[in-house]
Amino acid sequence: MSVWAGMREVDGVLTRRVASRISPGVGKALSVVEEAAESTKLWCGAAVVMATTGGWRGRKAAAGGLAALAVAQLVCNGLCKQVACRERPPKEWFAHDEVDDRPGSSSFPSGHTAAAVAFTAAVAPMWPAAGAVCAVPAAMVALERVQSGAHYPSDVAAGAVIGQAAAVLVRRVPRLVLRWWR
Repeated sequence: MSVWAGMREVDGVLTRRVASRISPGVGKALSVVEEAAESTKLWCGAAVVMATTGGWRGRKAAAGGLAALAVAQLVCNGLCKQVACRERPPKEWFAHDEVDDRPGSSSFPSGHTAAAVAFTAAVAPMWPAAGAVCAVPAAMVALERVQSGAHYPSDVAAGAVIGQAAAVLVRRVPRLVLRWWR
């Protein structure tokens, strides 16, 4: 068995386990959070709250979070999903009807997870308490993407890596530009 075939097999096993082990009540709670995160509404709302209540630190954290989110979305949806044409997990693996509401785009990578991780990872160094609060729904979004049948775990992991990289890039680019201008 090739490495890729082995990874696909592990992905399938993990997806079926997540889908079968999450109770309907928890699944509904995850869906509520994911729906709030749809089209980045949750993260934009969090940015507004941070900017209006957190003073200078809140505005800086909100701006960094939104910038990282935009970079992650651009990489995921504008580049990766156009190149990687991965089918969504098979519908028969899921006992709930949420699987019928999946998008038709490529499964790889998870743009929802990338956005959630990018926002959270950019906010956390600037305002650790706000980053900790954002981490809870970010983790819930990532879990929901597998539980709902929208993604394989590797899609979510790739989205998380892209989100983290976007946050690091947003933090470092201003310093790199300033060094270049000197």
